[in-house]
Amino acid sequence: MTPSLARQIESPVRRLRLRVRGAVQGVGFRPFAYQLARAMRLSGFVLNDSAGVLIEIEGRDANHFPEAVRTQAPPLARIDSIDVLELVPAGGERFEILESLGGRSATRIGADAATCDGCRRELTDPASRFFGYPFVNCTHCGPRFTITRALPYDRAQTSMASFPMCRTCAADYVDPENRRFHAEPVACPNCGPRLSHPIKEISARLEGGAIVALKGVGGFHLLCDARNDGAIGLLRLRKARDQKPFAVMVRDIEAARQLARPNEAEEALLISPARPIVLVAARAGELSGLIAPGLTRVGLMLAYAPVHHLLLDELSRSSPHCHAALVATSANPGGEPLVADNDDAGRRLVAIADLVVTHDRDIVVRADDSVMQVIDGAPAFIRRARGFVPEPVDLGADGPSVIATGADLKNTICVTRGREAFLSQHIGSLDNAEAIRFQREVIAHLCSILDVKPEFAACDLHPDFRSVRTAEGLNLPIVPVQHHLAHVAAVVAEHRLSGPVLGLALDGHGFGTDGTSWGGEIVVIDHHRWQRAGSLMPLPLPSGDRAAREPWRMGVAALQAAGRIDLAPQLWPGHSGVTQLTAMFSRSMRTPVTSSLGRLFDAAAAIAGVRLVQDYEGQAAMEFEALVRAPRCLAGGYSIGDGTLDFRPLILHLAEQGRLCGADAADVFHGTLIAGLADWAARGAAARGTRQVALGGGCMMNRVLAAGLARALRERGLEPSLPRLAPANDGGIALGQAAYARQVIMNEHASIEENRTCA
Repeated sequence: MTPSLARQIESPVRRLRLRVRGAVQGVGFRPFAYQLARAMRLSGFVLNDSAGVLIEIEGRDANHFPEAVRTQAPPLARIDSIDVLELVPAGGERFEILESLGGRSATRIGADAATCDGCRRELTDPASRFFGYPFVNCTHCGPRFTITRALPYDRAQTSMASFPMCRTCAADYVDPENRRFHAEPVACPNCGPRLSHPIKEISARLEGGAIVALKGVGGFHLLCDARNDGAIGLLRLRKARDQKPFAVMVRDIEAARQLARPNEAEEALLISPARPIVLVAARAGELSGLIAPGLTRVGLMLAYAPVHHLLLDELSRSSPHCHAALVATSANPGGEPLVADNDDAGRRLVAIADLVVTHDRDIVVRADDSVMQVIDGAPAFIRRARGFVPEPVDLGADGPSVIATGADLKNTICVTRGREAFLSQHIGSLDNAEAIRFQREVIAHLCSILDVKPEFAACDLHPDFRSVRTAEGLNLPIVPVQHHLAHVAAVVAEHRLSGPVLGLALDGHGFGTDGTSWGGEIVVIDHHRWQRAGSLMPLPLPSGDRAAREPWRMGVAALQAAGRIDLAPQLWPGHSGVTQLTAMFSRSMRTPVTSSLGRLFDAAAAIAGVRLVQDYEGQAAMEFEALVRAPRCLAGGYSIGDGTLDFRPLILHLAEQGRLCGADAADVFHGTLIAGLADWAARGAAARGTRQVALGGGCMMNRVLAAGLARALRERGLEPSLPRLAPANDGGIALGQAAYARQVIMNEHASIEENRTCA
């Protein structure tokens, strides 16, 4: 018997139907299936429908096809599930790509993706029709989310609708052997969008020290030479951004290695299709010291749009011995949302930029650059936006559709559909009319591209939050969710933890159920039930919100709470504010109190002489973290009683040691904090018979604290979970609100059904 005959006997003809769900439309999935089926000599068809991609294949190797689909899928595809059904063989000789079927959609649009290697080669190939074209793309790269108005995802529903394809692009579009098959943004210099200024002119202006506003994928960047102190200082002056760090864009990973010391995990993030900004250890002297004052890490990103590649290539030609590096910061004057419209740029950016560079492809929905870092060996978000939105979080089970309106700082929106939660791009602080308008745009757009009408709304408890007003204006039943409960619930949801989970919610401020300011809490969650099971020892909060901007106030308040306010004049001699506040405390002034770990960080940073006044949120804590060398625990630096964790002994140690300063103070503070929090959590977990600990809140963006705490908990036999799919800060609040609200709603529904049955 010949080998071929033996294979025919062993492998009968089978016909399989595959239902592929996930981000599988607009990413080259149909031509991939077509080419794979032909290579395996299978007949059948593939088509897009409302649920994703439907494939039927028939042949002797049909049983190997599903695994090949799973392991060899296109680079931008995200497969959630593949359901396989065996059918009766129907015969046939060909494999075809059939027309898409309509209906209510359960699929999703892919995120924007960085220029792929194939398009990058064409961009620099004089023989290619895409040579030097700033908008080259294919099914493996290019804009998706930011150019799409509504489902279904096809050219007519995108901002490319106004650019009819030329004959050559149209031929590529319908050729299943071409990687531009059904690439909706496909275009070339003959038929596509155009840049307002030539690359050589933009490059020359940047080399001359100018500030350039450049329209990209999700909005405008403000660019300048990252080694030019004068240009960076002018940008800070014009943008009114005195010290908050800027991001830096470079051409490739080799340039990133010259400017910084990325580790393997950080490099993987830098070169990923999402191309986020990644915080990495900076190399001294390679960039201007004005980029990230007081910090040891710099936010780096690699070029991700064709225009970035062209610009950085041109700059590199001008200075071949030095990798080009550009400050690339969001163009959003005065804390307003990112500028994305040409006319808007003409109004809002002319006072900042010396040159405004536009193009004529509209940005339908703006999206900032995502910002990430590596914590405890894995990626973590600081800001989640371009490159990741609208990828969902799998909640593990179907449930009602909920829209959550987030917090007032770092606002995001979350919409659930079935078992998926879709967290919006970063919106920002809801403290101006533009931001509130942007929030409304995001709600409308997200619901449109998901083809969903929410049934319930979730929001914060704070009575004065604008995000709460937004929820109330949706005319839906509302489920309020306490701020710190939402922080922990977000971690529980993304890790799909079940049963009792002990959560540490560690952040700056949140409105508690008792009306006070919380921020260092033990929260226990068990499905729809929760309780506050402990907190940090509350400290006075003099002058309310001003204390968050002026850490010296928290330093004085912490000394007052520790019974040693007499040390304040010694620590800050001649400081009129300290003198006045000390006198007010001596007259038994009553102030609000807060259990916030963020405010404890501020107090310690002020006492250690790191920072007395903050230019931006979290500056004191970030600069304090940057000083850490080797965390060490102070013996007796904390106490625990009745569920309360008290760090007043640590504060007194910092103050009484003739001001324990700089790295010494940072090491002792972080080390004692880690030990105390781990001890506190271990006791709480043991009392409730759980090993699961969820770590949430803005303080979990402190890499030293988060990694050290996770490690300490594992050493105690516990199972810590850190935020990975959503930011630990208020940017992840909406996810927690939505997930917890669903638990409440489903429990109430189950109770109603049970009562009906019993009746």
